[in-house]
Amino acid sequence: MKHALVALLFVLALHVPLAGQRPYFATPPPGSGPTPMEPYGAFGGCPEEPAAFHRCALGKARTFSPPRTADGRPDLQGFWTRIVARNMENIEEHPQGMDGSGGKSLIVDPADGRIPYQAWAAAKVRNHFGTYLNPVQRCLPDAPPKHAYSAGVRRIVQSATSIVIQGDYAHTYRVIPTDGRPHVPGSLKLFMGDSRGRWEGNTLVVDVTNLRDHMWLDHVGNFHSDTVHIVERWTMIHPDVMHYQATFDDPRVFTRPWTLVSGLRREKDPAFEQWENACWEGVSIRELTNPALKPYPGAFPK
Repeated sequence: MKHALVALLFVLALHVPLAGQRPYFATPPPGSGPTPMEPYGAFGGCPEEPAAFHRCALGKARTFSPPRTADGRPDLQGFWTRIVARNMENIEEHPQGMDGSGGKSLIVDPADGRIPYQAWAAAKVRNHFGTYLNPVQRCLPDAPPKHAYSAGVRRIVQSATSIVIQGDYAHTYRVIPTDGRPHVPGSLKLFMGDSRGRWEGNTLVVDVTNLRDHMWLDHVGNFHSDTVHIVERWTMIHPDVMHYQATFDDPRVFTRPWTLVSGLRREKDPAFEQWENACWEGVSIRELTNPALKPYPGAFPK
């Protein structure tokens, strides 16, 4: 009962729009002046502001020697909480408000921090927030790459042939084979996609395909199609800090590939426990939010 109440309060805490409303955390138009936001901190010797963290982390990764597993691979195991991505409102720059700190864009390529949408897709995303229920409000799973920078804690467990990443929201988890097996057929679409990992030096590189197009990248409604190809890079830069980046290639929606960054910090308390945040896929609470909003049908409704 307690876990169900926690999940309900989490979802109700999301900013709930009136039909057609634009959220306060929409990306400011060019020329709007400084965006109000809370100051950033620092982790692992790097500033937490996304672009600065990215530059610093790439430099530290060249010299940092991570702990190793028995088979000599970097040991990423443990409990990890997001940094850099401070909230889920908008992966582009956005102001602080009643339930968020605001933040700089997570997008480091292109350099302007904007998602390079095709014109039709840019128009589409502007209407998502005021038209559709946030998929999280329907307890749909946080798919990659959002699974890496969403709220809550991730537990990483490694073996010689796979890596498992377990989230604490909606029972989500990823199994990433690292044994060289091929992807499943492209016709099979999965909420968590199909991930295949390999090691490039100290970096875990994960190739993600077969994603469904029913999840957003944030609460404002940034999206991709079901043919998106994502390449993630997970790299420890400090005993307790990890650099994360994801590059998107989706010619159906974007004009060019683009890259976002985030980070993770280790939970070091030896008594730390990961608690379930219960939620069931497809369970809608629209009656408790706004019945005028519709379930999001995907980028390209069938």
